[in-house]
Amino acid sequence: MDRMSAIDPHWAWQPFTPTDERPWNRSLAAHLYRRAGFGASVQQLDEAPHREPVELVEQLISQNVENNDFRETADSLAQTILASGDAKKLSAAWVYRLLLTPTQLLEKTTLFWHGHFATSAEKVTDAPMMWDQNRLLRKHALGSFPELVQAIAKDPAMLIYLDSAINRKAHPNENFARELMELFCLGEGNYSERDVQELARCFTGWEVKNKKFRKNRYQHDSGSKSILGTSGDYDGEDGVRVVLQQPHVERFLARKWFRFFISDEPEPSDELLQPLANAFREHDLQVAPVLQMLFSSNLFFSQYAMYRKIKSPVELVVGTLRGLSGTTNTEIVARGLLQIGQGLLYPPNVKGWDGGRTWINSSTVLGRANLIGKILDDDVTRFAGQSLTNYLGACGVKTAREAIEYFEQCFLMLPLDDSTKSRLSDTFSVTAAEPERQLRSLLHAYTSLPQYQLG
Repeated sequence: MDRMSAIDPHWAWQPFTPTDERPWNRSLAAHLYRRAGFGASVQQLDEAPHREPVELVEQLISQNVENNDFRETADSLAQTILASGDAKKLSAAWVYRLLLTPTQLLEKTTLFWHGHFATSAEKVTDAPMMWDQNRLLRKHALGSFPELVQAIAKDPAMLIYLDSAINRKAHPNENFARELMELFCLGEGNYSERDVQELARCFTGWEVKNKKFRKNRYQHDSGSKSILGTSGDYDGEDGVRVVLQQPHVERFLARKWFRFFISDEPEPSDELLQPLANAFREHDLQVAPVLQMLFSSNLFFSQYAMYRKIKSPVELVVGTLRGLSGTTNTEIVARGLLQIGQGLLYPPNVKGWDGGRTWINSSTVLGRANLIGKILDDDVTRFAGQSLTNYLGACGVKTAREAIEYFEQCFLMLPLDDSTKSRLSDTFSVTAAEPERQLRSLLHAYTSLPQYQLG
């Protein structure tokens, strides 16, 4: 029975132990690399079965800080773009990180938080503010959730985006207080309108001065507030602390992680999520231990997680390139992602991206294929610094059929049926005259398959 309600919560979150019926293999390793990052090369997948799954997960979790050399290079690129003041070009600096980061889970989780604490450069027109927020999300991505929430509450981009920078004691603005409870920490229905009003008073006087956060004590309401069953002369930090003490926090985040990392649908029950939620609270709302539990679990490596997610535009493009050690024009990628629904630094609203089935419609299906096509048509796009022909040739791939099987190893959980393989290999026979064009066209057709849209 393939229903979430049939899952035993205790079994679900126990560490996955390979068996003869469910062996640890490159297919499961590929699943881990796709969900905890954006994909892996065939070489990485060949090595993975020789390591224990828990060991591989621990390694991904432990890589929670960029190494100095990569960070300096990536930050230098961002600073060059920041000089232009164009936030749309700044998105390209993030694409660079996504394509080349040695710490994939860190970057994947940063992307998660960007959708969770959604802030758009459409309203926050200051590019350095947006980049500072991006760095803040990365700094705390796998760390303390309370520290992240406290930091985001003082982040200038967030203050502007949710109008908290104009929150004054005479006229409290409720936007940030409402979203702090509804979208960031508790979920709808777990607070009252009175809680929103009282929490908004906590943040009065928090403003942006010279592009930096500051507290304006003359505009702060220093009176007593009553929030979520507690009372006191609360400041904003106190308000955040009171919200984070609520028992709804851990289940709310567990549900979001489930949907982001495990399955788009159906909706998991509270009972299924409770062990994961409990672990989050027991670890003082630290992110890394909970994600380690999630990625090591029976549930994660089960039929309930396989092929249960539609790739986001970022996962589609970045995963394709990373699987083949690809590099390309990051500005083309950044612009294309915006056009097909996941512009980095440009979430559609304060709720972020809905994800799941909303990634796919008649317009975006064509747009996804066109973006991959545009990337592959660009001579700047290289694979380990060389042509696709030479890259695949070094891996022993000479024919269209061999290329299809190689792509299958890189990207799919289940093999294509023989008729699809035959159709592709017959259409894109690799000729001596134009092997590069044919191989790139074959890869384009492969990435346009319905099966390829599932992660």
